[in-house]
Amino acid sequence: METSDPAIDVESPCQACGACCAYSQNWPRFTTEDDAALDLIPEKFVNERQSGMRCDGDRCSALSGRIGVRTSCVIYAVRPEVCRTCMPGDVECGMARRRHGLPALIYPPLEGRGG
Repeated sequence: METSDPAIDVESPCQACGACCAYSQNWPRFTTEDDAALDLIPEKFVNERQSGMRCDGDRCSALSGRIGVRTSCVIYAVRPEVCRTCMPGDVECGMARRRHGLPALIYPPLEGRGG
């Protein structure tokens, strides 16, 4: 599997990963969104049950790019709450990265932690 190219400068480690968006078709499930927030998500990205994001296998249909190389969310500004709560280096991030054979992510980098 091709991995991140260290020469690629990305603002967020998520843009060189995308593993959480291709972990499980059950993960991008709507939970706390109100109807107004859900109405902002284009219908083509919502599953048939209207309970979460539409997936192609385990991969969210709104994920663009190649996992572990360069990815982005095509609906980033209106993504559901579950997508907003997964943070770089948290438990969910670690599970998703392991599933795709990617190393654990330590974020923010140690030098930004003051010691």
